[in-house]
Amino acid sequence: MKKQHKNNVISFDTFIDDAYGPVGTKKRDEFEAGFENFKIGALLHEARLKKGLTQEELARKAGTTKSYISKIENNVKEVRLSTLEKIIKLGLGGSLEVSIKI
Repeated sequence: MKKQHKNNVISFDTFIDDAYGPVGTKKRDEFEAGFENFKIGALLHEARLKKGLTQEELARKAGTTKSYISKIENNVKEVRLSTLEKIIKLGLGGSLEVSIKI
């Protein structure tokens, strides 16, 4: 059942539940996995801009290609954790933090 608020506005969580099903269903799991890849691309893009680098400059520093950086930022290609760490460390001079939530 949808939780209606004033002006027929529903919460984001309710929207996701309605559109993709409850947590643990195949459709929801696929959505969640895709969203995580999107977030990684968006975070990389934001960090690159904050450092004032073009995709080409970041790629050169990290030892990869502009095309690969573009594909990650635009959620076209999944990135391996080790490769992401290399891009962040060598290309951006930063570090990657990973957490596990249970």
